[in-house]
Amino acid sequence: MSRTFAIGDLHGCSLTFRKLILENIKLQKEDELYCLGDYVDRGPDSKGVIDFILELREKGFTIHTLRGNHDQMMMDSDKNKEDFRHWLKNGGDKTLESFGIGSYDEMDSKYKTFFYQTQYYFEIGKYILVHAGLNFKISDPFKDTHAMMWIRDYKVDDEKLGDRIIVHGHTPISLVAIKAQAGSNVIDIDGGCVYTQHPGFGHLVALNLATQEFIAVENCEL
Repeated sequence: MSRTFAIGDLHGCSLTFRKLILENIKLQKEDELYCLGDYVDRGPDSKGVIDFILELREKGFTIHTLRGNHDQMMMDSDKNKEDFRHWLKNGGDKTLESFGIGSYDEMDSKYKTFFYQTQYYFEIGKYILVHAGLNFKISDPFKDTHAMMWIRDYKVDDEKLGDRIIVHGHTPISLVAIKAQAGSNVIDIDGGCVYTQHPGFGHLVALNLATQEFIAVENCEL
């Protein structure tokens, strides 16, 4: 029987990602995995995160990918020096180190293609999957792609959302807080995997969309 999972912000934590997928979820080819963005920055192995996703796809696994604000910052970093410095301040230096390059422009085309093919949101049955959230202040929240990558502390319009459930990352919270959201119409699954120094953080979290079960692993990067 196929399963569908959403997984929170990865931020270069490739070993933790592999552990969650291979040992805890035990992903099967009939399953579907939705990654909520922020593959890069801060953690030690951004390249390894992308390589693992590409490896799984090559083996026949179904992996869907959203775009996070850190991914967008990286993609915008070649526009001018200010954007480049802004990205570096937000962990871009770790990404460049991981890829062994000096700028996004130098990145291999297969990785650039990966990022350009990321989506802003997915609708899966009753679920809306998005990196950060939706801007309910406008008539059509799906028109604001910037908010989908960046928004925090937004107020849900119940009439616009209906009986759907938003699953997002972007804003790290503790594992205790994540599990307390069961049954809510907005579920944040960013366990702050890369923020191991912060009490309660340091977890990579996946959500089984059928059962609303949270599967979490602690950061295991070397």
